[in-house]
Amino acid sequence: MSSLGHTLLRWFKSRGGAVDEEHMRLGEIEGCGFGAIAVKDVPKDHVLFEIPRNILLSTRTCMLKSKLTAKEWEGLGKGWTPLILCMMWEAAKGSESIWQGYLDTMPIRFDTPMFWPTTDLEELRGTSIAGIVSFHYQAACRSPIATPEKVGRDEAEKDYTERLVPLLKARSDLFPPSQLDSHYTLEQFHIMGSRILSRSFHVEEDGTEKEDPEEVNPDVSMESSKSMDVDQSREEENPQSEVRESENENEQEEDGDSDSEDGEKVDDVAMVPMADMLNARYGGENAKLFYEPRVLKMVTTKAIAAGDQIWNTYGDPPNSDLLRRYGYVDELAKGLDIVEVQGSLVVECAVSYLPLSPEQQKERVDWWLEMGGDDTFTLDTSALLPPELLSFTQLLLLSDTEWEKTQEKEKPPKPKSDEVKKCVKNALERRVMMYPTTVEDDEQQLSSGHHTLNKRHALIIRIGEKKVLKAALDSLFEPALKKRKAESENGARKKGARQK
Repeated sequence: MSSLGHTLLRWFKSRGGAVDEEHMRLGEIEGCGFGAIAVKDVPKDHVLFEIPRNILLSTRTCMLKSKLTAKEWEGLGKGWTPLILCMMWEAAKGSESIWQGYLDTMPIRFDTPMFWPTTDLEELRGTSIAGIVSFHYQAACRSPIATPEKVGRDEAEKDYTERLVPLLKARSDLFPPSQLDSHYTLEQFHIMGSRILSRSFHVEEDGTEKEDPEEVNPDVSMESSKSMDVDQSREEENPQSEVRESENENEQEEDGDSDSEDGEKVDDVAMVPMADMLNARYGGENAKLFYEPRVLKMVTTKAIAAGDQIWNTYGDPPNSDLLRRYGYVDELAKGLDIVEVQGSLVVECAVSYLPLSPEQQKERVDWWLEMGGDDTFTLDTSALLPPELLSFTQLLLLSDTEWEKTQEKEKPPKPKSDEVKKCVKNALERRVMMYPTTVEDDEQQLSSGHHTLNKRHALIIRIGEKKVLKAALDSLFEPALKKRKAESENGARKKGARQK
């Protein structure tokens, strides 16, 4: 085990954590950074480690909030800025912080696009990652595919300048001027935000357990918490309740000043020591984090062979998310690739088939959103043509009479015309044109081996997305092609029979 692993383990155990070192170790893993490896064969349902709730680092457990006025705290917004400031404050406290040993082992260098130079970011032009303009600690507001020039840095820096800096200057009693240039810089703001993006979990508050923080640690608020989307607790019903990794793509996609659609609050985002050391990979999950009243437990979900990596994966993240959150990707054909098609692109194409006025378009799009539809459609190999995409396209092509009937039914229409497929085809073709290179160009560059790590990652993302788009385009009229082929074969058989 490396010195970093020893430092974390020593701190973790000193704070009441327990690790089965007989079955698990921490170490550097090629292509993934730091991670957890099985020392010997591990059976299913085996507890790898236990985490006391009081060492979770969140805006609930950090005492900073109690030292600020309500107005000062609210001024930080509802994105991740409050948690970032808490982490900065704890780091600045040094040995006075109970999390010093934990924070000292966190990464300070990231391979995520947030830290790529502009020349490397150009390699992501046209990809869905470039479309997530602010995927960082603020809300990832999804807009039409954008250029990847800053990948969220402008939005982050605006939060830092307009929200954080005024508070830092106003409360010198909490943020000494002598520490501003070392612990509260813009660079530290980016680093803490990236730590949250890649390592945080969603841990909701649980009011069943209240303790006096003085009994455990004077700096820790012992409001316990429980996970999002959990089953009943272990005492009530096996298995234990599952704690999910904080999924930024869904949880932080609103404006930075508002909570996300699924109601996530910054208080529910927590740094979970030891659990955040496990990496994620598509189809690789073999361990999950569960809760009990006073501890969180990492439990194997399947047997793990000695020497294998221990993966804590939720939702089988696609390559674009792996790169965006963690700075690595799965190899081609081994990971999941997705492509996002913006609703605005479909609206633009639909005008060629039914020339609605901008007001009429807006009316239909607003209705679609009010009915629970999304303005972004995700394509992958299991859903090359999402029903929602076809339904949305049909909505834009309805006659006035059909539109009125659809509103009365309060139900999105089912696709029923060939024009729907033609319109979708146009939209997908335009989506392909957003890439500056062809898939053949990308494959040739990748096979050459003459590229940096960032470019290799970008090439894998681009190739994967383009293959999904090609498969989607091929599938649009596949039934018609099969029908014509069957008719042709049937005609040939009949002709042969007549000749006999």
